[in-house]
Amino acid sequence: MLSGCGTLPQRMALPHSAALPPVAASPLVKIAEVSQPAADLTGLRLMPFGLFSLDARIQLAQRAHNTLDVQYYQIHNDKTGRLLLRTLRDASLRGVRVRLLVDDLFTTGGDELFRGLAAFDNVEVRLFNPFCCNRTGFVSKFAGSLFDYKRVNRRMHNKLFIADGVMAVAGGRNIADEYFMRSESGNFVDMDAFIVGALVPQLATIFDEYWNSTQVYPVEAIVDPDGNAASWRLQFDHGVDDGEQMMTLNLPPIDILGYGPIHEDLDAGQLGLIWGKAVAFADPPWKVSEASDIRARSVSVTTNVLDRATRAQTEVVISSPYLIPGPSGVQTFADLTARKVKVKILTNSLAATDEPLVHTGYVRYRGAMLLSGVDLYELSPILIQRNKRLGFLGSSLGRLHAKTVVIDRSIVYIGSMNLDPRSASKNTELGIIIDSPAFAKEVLRVINISKLQGSYRVRFAPDTQTLEWLGFHDDMEVILTVEPDTTFLTRLQSILLAPFVPESEL
Repeated sequence: MLSGCGTLPQRMALPHSAALPPVAASPLVKIAEVSQPAADLTGLRLMPFGLFSLDARIQLAQRAHNTLDVQYYQIHNDKTGRLLLRTLRDASLRGVRVRLLVDDLFTTGGDELFRGLAAFDNVEVRLFNPFCCNRTGFVSKFAGSLFDYKRVNRRMHNKLFIADGVMAVAGGRNIADEYFMRSESGNFVDMDAFIVGALVPQLATIFDEYWNSTQVYPVEAIVDPDGNAASWRLQFDHGVDDGEQMMTLNLPPIDILGYGPIHEDLDAGQLGLIWGKAVAFADPPWKVSEASDIRARSVSVTTNVLDRATRAQTEVVISSPYLIPGPSGVQTFADLTARKVKVKILTNSLAATDEPLVHTGYVRYRGAMLLSGVDLYELSPILIQRNKRLGFLGSSLGRLHAKTVVIDRSIVYIGSMNLDPRSASKNTELGIIIDSPAFAKEVLRVINISKLQGSYRVRFAPDTQTLEWLGFHDDMEVILTVEPDTTFLTRLQSILLAPFVPESEL
C-alpha cells in the first residue's frame, strides 16, 4: 500500500521552446524547395517496407543541419532503438538541436539511455505523463503509482519525426525491432509516410504543443536529478557503441510499390513524391488529464476520422490492428452499407494479435459488423509471413499494426489511431488526412496484399448461426470453422477472459 503512494516531483516551470525556422544552408531545405511544385501542396511517399522506413529516419538524422524533433510512444532498448538514439547523439555532436519526447509507459530498461542522451549538449529529452518511481520493471512502475492509476493509464500514442523543419515521417510505427522487420520471432505489418511540403509546419506546431505541455517532465527530473553528466554520457556511449548494434541496414533495391530507398532521392537532390492537399491533426495533450471520456472523445482523432467516413459515397476501407467499434461504430457501418457504401475492414485474428484482451472486445462486435454488411478480414500470422514481398525475416510471424482509412479511393487517413475505446478516450493520437487518388491507390494496394494474400475472410456459414473463415493455402480454398492458427487452449483462454475485461479499458 505504501509503495502505491509515490508522487511525482514538483514540476518546475520550463522555458517555452518552439520549432526553429528552416535554414537555407541545410541540404534538406534545399532539396525540399527544389522538389515542391507549389507552396500549398504536400509531397508524400508511402513506406510499407520496414527497412526503408527505418532508413528514412536514419538518413534524415544523419543529414540534419539544424534541428531534429522526435516524438514516440515507444523507443525500445533494442538494436533499432539504440541505432536511432546513437544517430541522434551524433547529430547533436554536429551542433544539431535535438528534442526527444517519449511516452513513459514503455521506458522500462531504457532510463539509462534516455538520461544519458540528455546529458549531451544540444539535446533535451522529456517524458510524457511520467511514472514517479519503482522504475525497474513494468509492473513495479504501476505499483508505485497505484493511487495515481487514472492518470498513468492515459498515454501519448503519437509517432512523429521532423528534420530541419522541412521533412517528416509519420504513421503507425514505434521504434523497435519488430516494427521494421528486424525481429527473429514476430514483426508488424505497418505503414508510414515520408512527408515534405505544406504539412510539415503543421506537424511542427503539433510537436511544440506537446513539448511545452504541462504533461511533460525533463527526464533528469525523474531519473537521477543530481547525476554526473560525464558519467551518464560515458554510460550512453557504451550502450549504443559497444557490441553488434546492426548499424548497417541491408536494403533491397526496391519495395513492393517499386520505390527505392529515400536516400537515393536525397543523394540526387530531388524527391520523387505524390503531391496533394493534406492536413495534420492530433488530440490535445490535456486529453490524458480529462476526467470525462465523453469530452475526450469529442476532441479525438477518432471522431474526426469517423465523421469523414460517414460522408463516403462509394467505399470505406479500414486497416486497424485493434478494432472495437462499439454500438455507435457498428451503427455507423450499418448506415454506410444501407446507402450502398462498401465497408471493408482488415484487422488482426486471435492468432495474430499481440493484445489478446483487446481481441475479446472485438469479438463482441464481430457478428454485428457482419450482419451490418461489413466485409471483414482477419490477418493470419502464418499466411502473411509467407508473403516475402513485405520483407519478413526468416520464419518470424506477422501481425497487423497499420492504421489507415481510405475513403472513396481518394481520401486517406494514416496515423497512430486504432478504432478502439482507448484511442478515442484514453490515449492521445496523431494523424494526417491526404486528398490524393494516387496516394489512395498505393495505400489500397498494400492493404490488398495483406487482405487477399495474408488473411482470412470472416463470414456466416449457410446456417447463419456460426462463423467461417475463408482463406487460401497454396492457391487452394480453405474453409475453417474455428479461429485460424490457434489452439484449443488459446481459444478457451479468450472465452474465459472476455466477461472480466472492461471495454472502456481496451
